[in-house]
Amino acid sequence: MTDMENIAVRDRKRYLWVLGTIAPASALFPAQLVQITGLELFWWIGPIFVLVVIPLLDVAVGRDSGNMSEQDYEVLSDDHYYRWCTYLFLPIQFAGLAVAGYMWSSPELSLVDKLGLTVTVGIVSGIGINTAHELGHRAEHLERRLAKIALAQSGYGHFYVEHNRGHHVRVATPEDPASARFGESLWGFLPRSVFGGFRSALSLERERLSRKGKRWFSRENNLLQAWSLTAVLFGAMILAFGYTIIPFLALQAVIGFGLLETVNYLEHYGLKRARRTDGRYERCSPRDSWNSDRLVTNVLLFHLQRHSDHHANPGRRYQTLRSPEQAPQLPYGYATMMVLAFIPPLWRAVMDHRVVDHYDGDMTLVNVKPGG
Repeated sequence: MTDMENIAVRDRKRYLWVLGTIAPASALFPAQLVQITGLELFWWIGPIFVLVVIPLLDVAVGRDSGNMSEQDYEVLSDDHYYRWCTYLFLPIQFAGLAVAGYMWSSPELSLVDKLGLTVTVGIVSGIGINTAHELGHRAEHLERRLAKIALAQSGYGHFYVEHNRGHHVRVATPEDPASARFGESLWGFLPRSVFGGFRSALSLERERLSRKGKRWFSRENNLLQAWSLTAVLFGAMILAFGYTIIPFLALQAVIGFGLLETVNYLEHYGLKRARRTDGRYERCSPRDSWNSDRLVTNVLLFHLQRHSDHHANPGRRYQTLRSPEQAPQLPYGYATMMVLAFIPPLWRAVMDHRVVDHYDGDMTLVNVKPGG
């Protein structure tokens, strides 16, 4: 058996990871699909794909709870094929944005069709933040640079700072703006997480620069680097396609980071790390993040749903993430859970009893919304 065949046996999803490019590609072909079929519905292919097709495929295909063996960890971690699967996302993502810019500037497209295209591009932008999430956790300078580039479309460059140095430190505690509290609706969570994460990123980067003896307006400021990339990207788009695309460009960015924050809402709802006798929180464990083993969404999102192992071992690359037995499990994949989150009474009917059961009915262990 060849080395390549050996690796394929170790990771049976090996050749599925390239399917992660389907999401950004959805922004490339709406015009062709509309022309071929005559159905203007295809301008809305992004939300149809994420909120309808993926949930149905998750149910049809089912779960994948298999874990790799420990002896295969190094082999899979060092295999650059997996890195190229994430790298490939970026050129497709930005090609789709360029096509959208051209279509937004076209007087032939109706406002409704342009809005459908904007939602589609915004969803790609949000999934691009997930790719940036994977790249931003890596130690290699190339991958960290690519993470900032992937964040440019959503204008959410501060995520690079806040996620790694804020969220991962405070996750599943009342102090973390990106950890949803028991009884908190998605619509209450979104402004708290968006503005709280932004303030946290400013504080964290200011402190880091101060420790290094650097001023805020320094080339080493990660926030300024990331925001500069957004300014360059948006400026180039406006120069190429005109000022008429500005509302659509802004709206797709809002949809992009709104999608990210909706996923944040799912990932830690109601969960809280235990405190030690000295008052500090215990190290993050697999019990502190919601997991989902739905195969289709896991492949399309580079194992993001194996979130418990990611937080317990943030240095693990996506292909090596495991599904721990002690991790609490979501009843459905992320795409389906997002639909539930949009309707707070439905979300609470599905999730609240699972949070309570996770802590054996002890509400003192739950991250409860103040006054909730």
